[in-house]
Amino acid sequence: MTMFARLYDQISRPLFALGLVVCLGVCTPFGAGATADDTPPPVQAIPYDQAVVKAADTLFSKANLPTASGGATTRYVVVIDPLIDGMTGAQSVATESMEKRIVELVKAKYPQFDVQPFTAANIARSPLVFVGTFTPVNQQGQTAGDRDIYRICFALLDINSGKIISKAREFSQPAGVDITPTRFFKDSPAWTQDPAVEGYIKTCQGTQPGDPINELYWHRIMAASLINEAIAAYDSGNYRRSRSLYQDALKMDGGDQLRVYNGLYLTNWQLGQRAEAGQAFGKIVDHGLNNRRLGVKFLFKPGSTEFYGDRKASKQYGLWLDRIAHRASLSQTCLEIVGHTSRTGPEPLNERLSQLRAGRVKQGLEAQVSSLANRTIANGVGSRETLVGTGTDDARDALDRRVEFRVIDCSKPG
Repeated sequence: MTMFARLYDQISRPLFALGLVVCLGVCTPFGAGATADDTPPPVQAIPYDQAVVKAADTLFSKANLPTASGGATTRYVVVIDPLIDGMTGAQSVATESMEKRIVELVKAKYPQFDVQPFTAANIARSPLVFVGTFTPVNQQGQTAGDRDIYRICFALLDINSGKIISKAREFSQPAGVDITPTRFFKDSPAWTQDPAVEGYIKTCQGTQPGDPINELYWHRIMAASLINEAIAAYDSGNYRRSRSLYQDALKMDGGDQLRVYNGLYLTNWQLGQRAEAGQAFGKIVDHGLNNRRLGVKFLFKPGSTEFYGDRKASKQYGLWLDRIAHRASLSQTCLEIVGHTSRTGPEPLNERLSQLRAGRVKQGLEAQVSSLANRTIANGVGSRETLVGTGTDDARDALDRRVEFRVIDCSKPG
């Protein structure tokens, strides 16, 4: 064996043992790093507002609109399914401001379009549907490495034909961009790659005009409209109405979504219904385990394995640990508990800290259900799997400091 081969073997074996090879395939679903030989040239990023307007202009001006019967002049009803982050699925201050800018542009420049709220009643009118993602990417436009620009993707969908009738893409500079999550997404305790959100993202990304609407999105659009109303009610502090809307969404075809379970947990917690909140968090755990992956926002003090000192947040952690432990126990599931950090600080330190934090959570589960000691392992991946990648260490990148629970073969622990 050559010196290079021995060095490669020494490096690759511990990485494989940490699950890095597998995780790269899981954690970069919407873009992966290119090799040194095929790295594309840097993309051309323009100021944020210019990028939004340019993309929207392209979308509306080049739309292949359905023909009105008899050649009559038609106003097309458009609803905007709120724009989301293309990695996390969250809405943010930036995506909300984009939506407002789009509505202003349509009113000023495109009178043939009539923008209406994204509600179940309006979806029943078979409108055009606007979807969009706002994704942090690197200088080559990929979701890998240092992500310091943003990729804007817009798509216009025709409900009647079930097809995409227009697409647009631009790249935005970071100045003036605020990716702080809106209240519901900031408060949501858990994250996973939910099929409903995946369908939304795939409808926008990697498609062309004339392509069919992604089925994962298509079959859940009515539920999505009700969920949108529930999120708006939560953000405005109307928790009873929000809870009622989430309960209605859960009964619908396609209502089995993480956003619904997060919403039921949050609204019951805000209303002081602790038992109902616990039941809802149990549903969150079941949903994540069924997807074989669940990220939970256990937040720690900087450089520490102690939970963050915010009493409002940390007092929920006991309930979360209890539900995770008992649902995993009932399902006879084995788990790899994976700690994550933001990309600030030296990576060797981040990896060690994330390992210790995963161990802290493992101990918490064992305190609830002792038999999990032989069915769980703890690992840390530092900042290798960031979803946001800003390194701000605040609400904007809280998901980068998550603890994940990944279902594994039960022959692995122990």
